[in-house]
Amino acid sequence: MAYTASQLISMSEKELDDLFSASPAGDIPSGEAEGTAIVAAGTPFSHEIASLVNIFTWQGKTFDAAHGTLTNRISSFGVNAIVAEVYKANSLFDNKECIVLDYSKTSVVAKHIRDEIRLIGPGTYLGLVYWDKKKTIHFALQFPTQ
Repeated sequence: MAYTASQLISMSEKELDDLFSASPAGDIPSGEAEGTAIVAAGTPFSHEIASLVNIFTWQGKTFDAAHGTLTNRISSFGVNAIVAEVYKANSLFDNKECIVLDYSKTSVVAKHIRDEIRLIGPGTYLGLVYWDKKKTIHFALQFPTQ
C-alpha cells in the first residue's frame, strides 16, 4: 500500500509504531526526499505542527547512498546542513534491521540524535527519532517515484 504524508500524520502513535515494526528496512535511498515531521500523532494538532516545521525548520533529507551519508534541508531556504552517517543495523525499537541515520560522530548540534527509517511503500520511508535512546517523534520521507 502507498501512504501519503497526510495519511501518516492522521495515524495514532501505536498505528505508526505497528507500521514501522511490520516494514522492511529497504535499500538505503539516494537523492532528495520531502520530509514531514509527525508530532502529536493522530491528534488535531499534528497537521498544523507538521506544516509549521516544514515552513520554518526542516524540509527533508538528501541522501548519498554511495558515500553512506545524508544532509538535512533546514530553514525556509532549504539549506543543506547537519550531516549524518547512514548504514543498516538493528533498530532500538524492535531489534529488527532498519536504516540508521547516525549524527553522533558528524554533528555537534545533533550528536544525541539517531533516526531510524524503514520502507513502507514505493519511495516512502517511515522514521523514528531518538534522543540518546529515548524515542521522541515519527517522520516521513517521500522520494519522487519513477
